[in-house]
Amino acid sequence: MMKKLCSLPAAAFLLHLTSMGGAADRPNILWISSEDNGPHLGCYGDDYAVSPNLDALAARGLRYTRASSNAPVCAPARTTIISGIYPPATGSEHMRSQTALPDSMKMFPVYLREAGYYCTNHSKEDYNLVTTGRVWDESSKKAHWKNRADGQPFFAVFNAIISHESQIRNAIEEKDRIHDPAKARVPAYHPDTPEVRKDWAQYYDRITMMDAELGARLQEVEDAGLADDTIIFYWGDHGSGMPRNKRWPYNSGLQVPFIVHFPEKWKHLAPDEYTEGGTSDRRIGFVDLAPTMLSLVGIEPKKWMQGLAFVEKFELPGAEYSFGFRGRMDERIDLVRSVFGQRYVYLRHYMPHRIYGQYIDYMFQTPTTQVWHDLYAAGKLNEAQSHFWERKPSEELYDLETDRDEVNNLVGSPEHQEILEEMREAHASWETEIRDVGFLPEAEVHARSVGSTPYEMGHDPQKYDFKAIFAAAGIASSQKPEDLPAIVNLLRSPDSGVRYWGATGLLIHEGAGLKAGHDLLFKALEDDCASVAIVAAEAIGRYGEGTEREKALDVLMSHANQATGNVFEALAANNAIDYLDEFAASRVEEIKALPTKPGKSSPRVNEYVGSLLKTILRELGQ
Repeated sequence: MMKKLCSLPAAAFLLHLTSMGGAADRPNILWISSEDNGPHLGCYGDDYAVSPNLDALAARGLRYTRASSNAPVCAPARTTIISGIYPPATGSEHMRSQTALPDSMKMFPVYLREAGYYCTNHSKEDYNLVTTGRVWDESSKKAHWKNRADGQPFFAVFNAIISHESQIRNAIEEKDRIHDPAKARVPAYHPDTPEVRKDWAQYYDRITMMDAELGARLQEVEDAGLADDTIIFYWGDHGSGMPRNKRWPYNSGLQVPFIVHFPEKWKHLAPDEYTEGGTSDRRIGFVDLAPTMLSLVGIEPKKWMQGLAFVEKFELPGAEYSFGFRGRMDERIDLVRSVFGQRYVYLRHYMPHRIYGQYIDYMFQTPTTQVWHDLYAAGKLNEAQSHFWERKPSEELYDLETDRDEVNNLVGSPEHQEILEEMREAHASWETEIRDVGFLPEAEVHARSVGSTPYEMGHDPQKYDFKAIFAAAGIASSQKPEDLPAIVNLLRSPDSGVRYWGATGLLIHEGAGLKAGHDLLFKALEDDCASVAIVAAEAIGRYGEGTEREKALDVLMSHANQATGNVFEALAANNAIDYLDEFAASRVEEIKALPTKPGKSSPRVNEYVGSLLKTILRELGQ
């Protein structure tokens, strides 16, 4: 029976194949991915792992030892993949942010479809981007390369969710348990408790289940007689779903397994270093995948793509560094950037006043998170284990060769100052190159992008003075008392982005910050930019006195209603209210009356204000 043609009309498709010399001149491409797992596989030297199918794939393919997601959580990681652009450049770094790309930019499967490929996704998309037009021929739980026209080459994605964070906390029947918790390796930052060991063991059990699922996908290709015509890519979407891995741009949150297999027929398209059963230490990131897929089918990568192709025909030398980022994670606001070299990882924290382990409702459903937090509260953790529940330094530097768990911060080490400066420079160069719009508060990104897109706004010097705002963020987050006069002066800027960092810097310096900039900070409560007023209100509400604190709380409550205002302003305001602790108790009835769902913003972010309100009321004894 003739199968339907979804990517091109029949006549156009046949004409296209003729122009290419026939379908046999184009390889099939199979992507198999898994959620929430780092390189915890046998082929990566993990003796605890049971992963026979992926180990076998690695034995006949190429295994990358320095592959990384650019984001430590699914949606922005997938945004990076589908676009070939770093999400901080497109305003899509935040979880469920829903920004748009310029009309001139397309998600890369569109270009493959235009080249005659049948493109399927089974089935998770989860991009932080508004989808315009048709991206896939099929994207559903029924999507499959088998539905293509006879002879049509395919690009097919299959994603395994069985290893996801949510599955770690789902008990596995005893008969299906494979890994002994007593033999699990507990990283130095986790407490060694039965709950933690059980979670790590169940995580590995899920990896084994994932391996079996992906093995079945590989077998489908074999059974169809297409193995010789199909190039295979396997990757995990970020580090493990365990706390302090997922959501954090450490190596533990970003390093992923990445394996490619080229059958003999298509080895001429493989990376230069390709050998069966071999390894590559080339540093690759998810931002490289879109240009790589275009290169693989003979399409020159688009000039606006920020990654580098690592296969023919447009293969380029690997970059010296890869870059990671953390923005808003669900309901909690943060801003972290990281840089990875061959040996070292560098993190720059722009909101060091927020502890690592901010309460995220979803994260706290994992038993490890709960017991870890409770032990900290009871004073029963050592320094490395306590770190996650404390205020952040402005910078971190780790030697991945000697410090696997990234617990020995080398920023203060005299012998590492040269590498520290190199990583700082790499960070600043990258930020400047991509014109990171994440240094604006999320509400401001959307406000300044009206009539265009965040990417276009970020490249318009009239709308976004990157140099000034980036410099303001740097000095505001330095945590150096001698910088206080300069931070106060930021509040005098005509640019709301700079004033935002002035207010944030004073908040970071707590009582000393309020004292240094008292008058300007109090004036900022009436700032035309709500994001500035919200930060100023938190600073005064936490460290001020008397009627000033009440005025600050009035300001926060005025922005806390997501139904009458802006959902991103409401997220910021309710985060600030939560940090006022018992002082907010006087407004408990008003807080109770706030709507949990606005109904007019993206449904992907609708849940987060509700989560915050639930947390606030619980902490106030409601």
